[in-house]
Amino acid sequence: MHTDLPIRARVLELLKKYGRDTTSFQILEPGLHHWVDPVTGDACVAYADTGGAWVVAGGPVAAREQVRAVTQRFVDAARVAGKRVRFFGLEDDISEAEQLATLHIGEQPVWNPGRWRQTLKNKRSLREQLRRARAKGVTVRLVSADEVADPEHLTRRSIDAMIAHWIDTRQMAPMSFLVYLDPYNLPEERRFLVAQHAGEVVGILIAVPIYARDGWFFEDVLRDPAAPNGTVELMFDHAMRLLADEGSPHVSYGLAPLAGSEHPWMRRICNHTRWLYDFEGLRRFKAKLQPDGWRPVYLSYPAHERGVRAVIDTLKVFAGGSFLTFGWRTLVQRASVVTTWLALLLLPWTLLLALAPTKHWFPSQQLQLAWIGFDAALFASLLALARRWRRWLANALAGLALADFTLGVIQLSIHTATRAHGVLDWCLIAAALVAPLAASVFLWSARGRGSLYADWSATVRS
Repeated sequence: MHTDLPIRARVLELLKKYGRDTTSFQILEPGLHHWVDPVTGDACVAYADTGGAWVVAGGPVAAREQVRAVTQRFVDAARVAGKRVRFFGLEDDISEAEQLATLHIGEQPVWNPGRWRQTLKNKRSLREQLRRARAKGVTVRLVSADEVADPEHLTRRSIDAMIAHWIDTRQMAPMSFLVYLDPYNLPEERRFLVAQHAGEVVGILIAVPIYARDGWFFEDVLRDPAAPNGTVELMFDHAMRLLADEGSPHVSYGLAPLAGSEHPWMRRICNHTRWLYDFEGLRRFKAKLQPDGWRPVYLSYPAHERGVRAVIDTLKVFAGGSFLTFGWRTLVQRASVVTTWLALLLLPWTLLLALAPTKHWFPSQQLQLAWIGFDAALFASLLALARRWRRWLANALAGLALADFTLGVIQLSIHTATRAHGVLDWCLIAAALVAPLAASVFLWSARGRGSLYADWSATVRS
């Protein structure tokens, strides 16, 4: 949609008239299709196509009295196209009117900036966080759109460097849909606040408009892991004071997924994914900022369909269309952890090589010792790579792992295959070949760990 200016301009015009949802501005981000209501021409629906489903970002952008009719026409259009339809991020329960089932998927905290100063007076722990950040020399300032629009501007380059570090420390690969990181899209419509410490950018808060509410959504609040405590709170305080002085009545910090949801499937997702994403921790942090209230957020889908399938379709669009690809990219994102495990798994394997009967498994004792020494060196090199990632070392180890696989195939063909007997022998042979091949593929994929950031950076600079 970046290059389709007529549609883009029309959607922005509709947003300025009817954009009420917190996520409404985000329908201008990459990867979304825009369905314009053929009846009125004065409403649109933004959605991502997973192949089998259209997952809508929020509700229809339309006049209030037209929302029900526009929703039904879009559902009909999806049915004609042979697609399932899901509405993610609804802030109003429209299930009864539209014969849609509704699933409570979380809550979002909201504030009236005009009450912020009084809230701060009543919350000592918040004031203490602000004091800590200021005592460490953290400052916050509003950045102009011109500074961030120019990729070569010093401020923009500093922000890019901070984001690069932030991405590199994430537990998961970058996600798509409404959490896609696109900070420089229409910069003139956004507000940018940066936190600086010792001359470096250590945090950024990006607010996007909620036009029909004269409000703002704090879409991206990023903090460098090395930033002093209280940095996020200081940016939040600066933004709330700025918006209070301008008379803005509404601020949202976005969805806290699964917060307040008692649905069994939602609770299972929360309980079984804590190692990957701390849903409860996110909710607790947002609660510390003392919101004036919490608003429920819904996922809606046709009532005759199963909620589990609707959740899977929605998760698929956040994963970028493929769970397998997203899982692989997440492993690459956590390359240091995976590489450590690759090294640790070599220890019992090397011990097994040392204890294996020479005549059964090796042409000679010298070759057995060579394999033991090779794996010991590989173990040490993998640990060194895990401690400090270097592209050249990842390349070298990927090549060595591939050589391990190749030599194993040669040894199998000229010696081991004729001596292997039974399922156990062939399982060990399979492990000896599959493990180094998989390690080689992984290390080659992860060799440039910064490529995740580079891909993102190239996208937002284009």
